[in-house]
Parts: sequence; C-alpha cells; structure tokens
Amino acid sequence: MGKQNALSTEQRDELLASLKDRFNQNMNRHESIEWEPIQEKLEAHSDKLWALFEMERTGGEPDVVEFDQVNDEYIFYDCSAESPSGRRSICYDQKALDARKKNKPDNNAVTMASNMGIELLTEEQYRALQKLGTFDSKTSSWVSTPAEVRDRGGALFCDFRYGQVFLYHNGADSYYGARGFRGLLRV
Repeated sequence: MGKQNALSTEQRDELLASLKDRFNQNMNRHESIEWEPIQEKLEAHSDKLWALFEMERTGGEPDVVEFDQVNDEYIFYDCSAESPSGRRSICYDQKALDARKKNKPDNNAVTMASNMGIELLTEEQYRALQKLGTFDSKTSSWVSTPAEVRDRGGALFCDFRYGQVFLYHNGADSYYGARGFRGLLRV
C-alpha cells in the first residue's frame, strides 16, 4: 500500500466507528458474527481499511454479510439501498471505455473496483445480497461478466423489480445515470 492510500488516524477512527454502527444496526445480515474479531483484522490490515474507506466514500455503505470459515475471512458487500452513487454513469471495463468514440464516461466498473481494492459482485453474490434486504429497486449494478459474454461485446447487470432479481445484458460500452456497480471485500 502506498502513502496515497494511507488513512489519517481521524479517518481510520471515523471509518471504524461507522462500520461498527452499521454492523450493529443490521444484525440480520450477520446474526452469528461478532464485531470485535472483525475490528482486530481490520486494524491489522491497513490496505483493507483503505478499500473500505473507498467503498464508503463512493456511497457503498459496506457491511459484513458472511464469514468464510475455510479461509478465515469476513466478507463485506456494498449494502447501500441503491447502486453506490459515486460509482454510476460508468461503462463495464477499460476495453469498453476505449472503444467509445463519443460521449465517453469518466470511468469503468472493472478499473474502479481494482483501484479500490475490491471485487465486482457475481450474479450469485448479487442474488445472495438480495436475501438480506431490498437493493437496487430504482437503480441497477454491473456484475462480473463471464469471458464468453464479454468477448462478444456484452456485459451483465442486475436489479430488483417486482419482487425478483433480474439479470440483463447490455453492450459493455453503455452507461446510465442509474447504473453503477457493487463490490465485495474479503478481510
């Protein structure tokens, strides 16, 4: 982690307080998990704190949704009600961004996620998130797209309408004001 990714003590403390508060207010997302071991892991991994800071800064409202016992990892997802506001109006990846001749968006989901140190949710993970609440009822989110779809110029996104999760495709170079992406972080 470079110096540009280092949080000040004040930023670190504010982030940990926000994460703990969100964790306590949403116990339905992690009923059998306790906060203290999560905070210990976060304090030992400043790169993970920085990634969570970026998730928070861009409107993701990250929260713990799972504990992976096999890998001893807590998994945070973006849990904002709608697709994170600081990550909208972007195309899918750099190849799509480079292919646009006019009206290029400012960024793309794959590069942003990588720069933040997080992963895009897969369709399966997106569906699991929807079991914890209602997300993207007015917006949509790019999800990790299989190579066979991406190689043909497409990309996948999901939303929640009519009580259902819908998976759609679009040209990877498309972008909309109501479409962003949701990510996850393993700690």
